[in-house]
Amino acid sequence: MLTNIRNVYCVGRNYKLHAEELGNAVPDEPMIFMKPSHAVVPLNGETLELPASKGEVHYEAELVVQISQSYEPGMAVDELVEAYAFGIDFTLRDVQTVIKKKGHPWTAAKGFKNSAPVTAFQAFPGAAALLEKDFTLTKNGEEVQRGNIRNMIFSLQDIVDYVGHHYGLGPGDVIFTGTPEGVGPTQAGDVLELAWDGESLGACTIGAAQ
Repeated sequence: MLTNIRNVYCVGRNYKLHAEELGNAVPDEPMIFMKPSHAVVPLNGETLELPASKGEVHYEAELVVQISQSYEPGMAVDELVEAYAFGIDFTLRDVQTVIKKKGHPWTAAKGFKNSAPVTAFQAFPGAAALLEKDFTLTKNGEEVQRGNIRNMIFSLQDIVDYVGHHYGLGPGDVIFTGTPEGVGPTQAGDVLELAWDGESLGACTIGAAQ
C-alpha cells in the first residue's frame, strides 16, 4: 500500500504536553507541514539510514491515517479514512532550530529520505475505536513515548476538515496526526519499535547515512 501514497500531510504540536516540552506555544488551529512521499518507507525491521552528521535526529511516534476518497465538506472522518498505521516523524532537531529562527520552511529538518517510516496499514475501525487503546514507542526495549488520540488538541475530524478545506484531500493521501510527549534523540545502533495496545507492529534499527 506504500506505493499508493500521494501527499503526506503532518500535524505539528497536536499534543499539549509535547508542545510544552519543546518550549513551543500551543496552536489555536492545526499546524500543517508536509513531507515528500519519498520519505515514507516500511517499518519492517530493516536498518534505516538517517543523516546523523547534520546534528541530533529525534523520533516522534504518531498515528497515521490514509484517505480513501476526495474530501467534500461535511464528510465524517469514518467515511473518509480507509486505513491506519503508526509511524515515526524523524526530525533533524538542530537543523529545525536554526531554520525556525530564520523563518524558513521545515523541509530540510523533516523531509529527508527515510524520515517517515510507517507500519503496515490496517483497515480503519472508526475514530471512536482508536480512543480505546494506547500506542507506544520503545527505544532499545525501554518505553519512551505513549500516546492516545483522546489527548490530541485537534481531533481526527478537526484535522481532515482543516486539511481538506485548505489544501484538499484525495485517495492515497496520508496524515501524520501529531506526536505525544517524550520525543528524544536516537543514534546509530538504536532499535525503535512501535506497538498498539502492547502488540508490536513494526521496528527498525538506526543506521548512519554516509
